[in-house]
Amino acid sequence: MPKDYYKVLGVDKSATKEEIKKAFRKLAHEHHPDKKTGNEEKFKEINEAFQVVGDDTKRKQYDQYGADFEQQGGFGGGVNWNDFMNASRGQGGGFGNANFDGIDLGDIFGDIFGFGGGSRGRSRTARGNDLQINVELEFREAIFGIEKEIRLTKNNACDVCSGTGAEPGAGTEICSECRGQGQVKRVQQTILGAMQSVVTCERCQGNGQIPKKICKHCNGKGVVRSDSKYKVKIPAGISDGEMIRLSGKGESAGVGSNPGDLYVRVHVKSENGFERQGFDIFTEIIISYPQAVLGDKVEIDTLEGKKKLVIPEGTNSGQKFKLKGLGVPRLQRSGKGDQYVTVIIDVPKKISKKAKKILEDLSQEL
Repeated sequence: MPKDYYKVLGVDKSATKEEIKKAFRKLAHEHHPDKKTGNEEKFKEINEAFQVVGDDTKRKQYDQYGADFEQQGGFGGGVNWNDFMNASRGQGGGFGNANFDGIDLGDIFGDIFGFGGGSRGRSRTARGNDLQINVELEFREAIFGIEKEIRLTKNNACDVCSGTGAEPGAGTEICSECRGQGQVKRVQQTILGAMQSVVTCERCQGNGQIPKKICKHCNGKGVVRSDSKYKVKIPAGISDGEMIRLSGKGESAGVGSNPGDLYVRVHVKSENGFERQGFDIFTEIIISYPQAVLGDKVEIDTLEGKKKLVIPEGTNSGQKFKLKGLGVPRLQRSGKGDQYVTVIIDVPKKISKKAKKILEDLSQEL
């Protein structure tokens, strides 16, 4: 069944081109497949609708033929999905001034990925790869926090030229490729037509300057493979699987780039006798039948050491007792969780004749 493209975009049939663009921008931001909230099928649908009602000629055909639009050849051969996705991701040299029928794709999609569109005249700074490293923690290290040293081998800024790619003291000169602008224009023929992009100059990496003499240590790349070590503060109360971000401690992409981030994922070992659920701790204590009937004061294990727990008279097996504030420190908040102690009554399988007689007499009293 033919789709109502106006309904897909959530606009009226009388909507202006600017209103259509605004609606498409909002939906594209929400459903772009590269976002966490993305939905590729929905994005394809709104893209298809925009390709029609966002184009003056196709919109007239669509309004004229309605449900018969596709049969009348309204798509004119259609738009290649991969081409459009590449344009929407800024592949092939960034968004630059890429446009479709006067619509600046950089302006629409740029802030999805955290940088401005070409119409704003901004160049996209290269960024190094993000990295992830795993760290194993003992149960109590995660509870109380600890400082860990991590080591890894990665692409780092050259320690001789500090990532500039220039031999120390050699100086720089204007890049002949971009004439010091840091950007160059590129025109690419796509199924959408000629797309003009303003992209970062590959020769100078957007700096507008190149070294007069390249660094011998990194061959002018500004990056070398080397070992790194960092001290990471593990906060008290961190849970298994959570990550800590070390901003700027990822890989370098070379001259003129910003380093990526390093993510430290923690894996917490279990500890016998303790079970963690959120910020609460669950333990068990085994008591005898007389203790359950008569009551008692017993010693239990907590994260803060041995504590006394009062067992009231007539305690049932499976009954839970709450020890306030003896749980896990609340991450990024004040206070702690609680400890819950489950009482298990030990019922012996064999008892002496004397004990059996006492229990029989007791049963007559109950």
